[in-house]
Amino acid sequence: MNPVALGVDKILETTVVGSFSRVGFALRSRLEAWIDPPSLAGQRVLITGATSGLGFAAAERLAGLGASVTIVARDETRARTSVSALRSRSHNERVDYLLADTSDLVAVRRVAETVAARGVLHVLIHNAGAISARRALSAQGYEMTVAAQLLGPFHLTRLLLASLATAPPGRVLTVSSGGMYSQPFDLATLEAPASDFDGVRAYARVKRAQLVLNREWIHHVTSRDVVFHAMHPGWVDTPGLAASLPRFYAVARPALRTPAQGADTLVWLAGARESSRSTGDFWLDRHPRFEHKVPWTRSRDPGRDQVMLWDWCVERTAAY
Repeated sequence: MNPVALGVDKILETTVVGSFSRVGFALRSRLEAWIDPPSLAGQRVLITGATSGLGFAAAERLAGLGASVTIVARDETRARTSVSALRSRSHNERVDYLLADTSDLVAVRRVAETVAARGVLHVLIHNAGAISARRALSAQGYEMTVAAQLLGPFHLTRLLLASLATAPPGRVLTVSSGGMYSQPFDLATLEAPASDFDGVRAYARVKRAQLVLNREWIHHVTSRDVVFHAMHPGWVDTPGLAASLPRFYAVARPALRTPAQGADTLVWLAGARESSRSTGDFWLDRHPRFEHKVPWTRSRDPGRDQVMLWDWCVERTAAY
């Protein structure tokens, strides 16, 4: 990176608005002269939460780069509509869908079995996520935010490791959120009771937990076989943001990134050589980033947190 671009990046990273908004994306992409990700022809990608917003934009770009893309969706009508649109926009007919709610561990296993039967999987993208207005339970009795965005992805990854390892290195990419910067990791409060449930806080806690788990994966899978990365897209103009945080959306809308801008680093990680040379990192705008912006979110024992969360996830998914 040239000195000017490096200096601008550091200045942007010390702010929130500058870094997360479309301003940060525009300055970084121009000053660093970003080029398109490499062709993904011949590669297979599985992505959750791709019927709208960031996930749809990522799926469109991945298909446009030549990948065979399978989206995982809950609603068949929306899945069919999205697949039709993705094929048309990308000029790639190798786009299909599988039906599952990522909060349902049994449905997740069915998806994994179908995908594994097709052979090699090059990229697995965990993008499905939403902020819940009220506390609800998954089919297996876990709080829905945790089930859909932590346990389901963990289960799917473990079931697909063999398929990913046949394309060394396979890549597992998790879409986190800048909201996680507001929360420390605390396993005891990860599943909040109904009396203390706040959807925004629950979402931020799970996004923090995703990063803890991202770090732990590297102790269980060699980077020669599979690499693991998490990223956050900045502030992106999506239907989910408008619905879940209407006040923030109204104020920030002029500065929000487009879904395509938010998806850029995710797509880049799916094919760039740089992302195959490391594992366990957290990215924004094509660069690894620190996972904490305020000292009180730092853990006294990150390694212990990672092991505890890993064991917690294994215990809750092993039977399915």
